[in-house]
Amino acid sequence: MDQISNVVIGWTLKPLGMACEVLDKFRKPITKKDRVSGPYPYYGATGILDYVENFIFDERLVLIGEDGAKWGAGENTAFIVEGQYWVNNHAHVVRTDPDMLLDKWITYYLNGSNLSAFITGLTVPKLNQGKLKEIPIPLPPLSEQKRIVATLDKAFAAIDKSIANTEKNLVNARELFESYLNDVFAEKGDGWEETNIKDQFILQRGFDITKKQQIYGTIPVVSSGGIKSHHNTAKAIAPGVVIGRKGSLGTAYYLEEDYWPHDTTLWVKDFIGNNPKLVYYFLKGLDVKGLDSGTANPSLNRNNVHALNVFWPPRQRQKHLVQKIDEMMAKSQHLQSIYQQKLKNLKDLKQSILQKAFAGELTTDPDMVSDQLEN
Repeated sequence: MDQISNVVIGWTLKPLGMACEVLDKFRKPITKKDRVSGPYPYYGATGILDYVENFIFDERLVLIGEDGAKWGAGENTAFIVEGQYWVNNHAHVVRTDPDMLLDKWITYYLNGSNLSAFITGLTVPKLNQGKLKEIPIPLPPLSEQKRIVATLDKAFAAIDKSIANTEKNLVNARELFESYLNDVFAEKGDGWEETNIKDQFILQRGFDITKKQQIYGTIPVVSSGGIKSHHNTAKAIAPGVVIGRKGSLGTAYYLEEDYWPHDTTLWVKDFIGNNPKLVYYFLKGLDVKGLDSGTANPSLNRNNVHALNVFWPPRQRQKHLVQKIDEMMAKSQHLQSIYQQKLKNLKDLKQSILQKAFAGELTTDPDMVSDQLEN
């Protein structure tokens, strides 16, 4: 939600610096090499970074990301901390006035607000202390704050439970296909042969090309992280299969157009008569652990892949097998899209409820959230 422009009747609007005490002068960064492990949380802009031997603060306070955070509506820009802990210089430390402002109220408000108007710096975005103190905070009577916070707590607990369940379902949908793919190549099917990968397809290291060397065109440049740019020249013809060699190790891609396989990948130079889509699915399900170079900067070694002994289907049955895998993948992707949309709806519901809360329109109707969660 955007910053409040019209204040609800009976509410006041004060800059954060007048409603809170900013305790930034007490925070202190400790470099990683100088930290001594201990029982006390060491907080940064987005949460706990480490545990250290000592603490600075010993009270319930609000932390707000100064840099290295996100400040859009719906982000966890602010969070409450309590107990004994240390805070570095990337999070503002704020104490609310208990007679004027609940810490949960300001936390909900800041996390529901788009604070981009208060962010400075182009290369390193930052919510500096001066801008922080300028943020207008709506202040209902304390009793009204308590009522609204209690309603938000209950509503958000129900939504968060639904989000957690949906995220589990999303993971299950992904793992269902991964498990199916692993099962396809795990056992020797009827007519399958035990063979060496180098006898089924040949991998080749990709070609180096910098952004400066690229001439914009229609040819996708495929790196280990996917298609990041386009060039005017292809190095490989479609259909193509690429797997991450370094960076996103083992991530496979299927190309239906001519392409440029980047140096960070291995690409299938020769399918030796095999169905390209089947080779893609094999590489997609391949566990690359132990196949890397074993160096400080791991890279997938094509010779290690070539040396693998596997069960392999006869060429005349590969098209049918690919169709079955395609169907299972489509089902998985359909389920994933449903759950991803539900997650978006749940996050939008949170924002809608916060919008009502800070416009003075939030009711205490117990069915307010449950009705919408069932839809």
